Amino acid sequence: MRSSRFFQILAGRIVVLVLTCFVSTYSVAQGPSAPEAKSSAEAFTFDRTPTAQRPPAHGFWDRKNGALFIASTALGAADFAVTRANLQNGGRELNPFVRVFGKSTPGLAMNLFGQTAGVIGVSYLFHKTGHHKIERISSLVNIGASGAAVAYGLKHR
Repeated sequence: MRSSRFFQILAGRIVVLVLTCFVSTYSVAQGPSAPEAKSSAEAFTFDRTPTAQRPPAHGFWDRKNGALFIASTALGAADFAVTRANLQNGGRELNPFVRVFGKSTPGLAMNLFGQTAGVIGVSYLFHKTGHHKIERISSLVNIGASGAAVAYGLKHR
């Protein structure tokens, strides 16, 4: 009965992540309105917006992203340790996606590294498409999911 509550929480987080990805694809399609017709002399001029008026873009490996990736990796490692300890004491893996890897310690470690690489990859994809808020939200969703898994694992030892 308790495991179904865990899956409800996990499913809610997955739905939020999928909706975030779905909404972001529509926001990529949104752009400035079509420019009005220009005369032939104006057609060959460039937009000379001063660079001081443009918002500054941050680098991908800035302090905020670095802190989020470190926190995500640390909570993923804590999830690895708690899950490994629970499995060695006769517990079972509740996440059906990780259950395939949960038969051995190297498999769980591979899951941790894949999860970390996936979070960084998704964040980089959002960064390159100009979605800087969603870039950080994807790390926060992973931090929340790993934190919930660690709390659940510690409570049900």
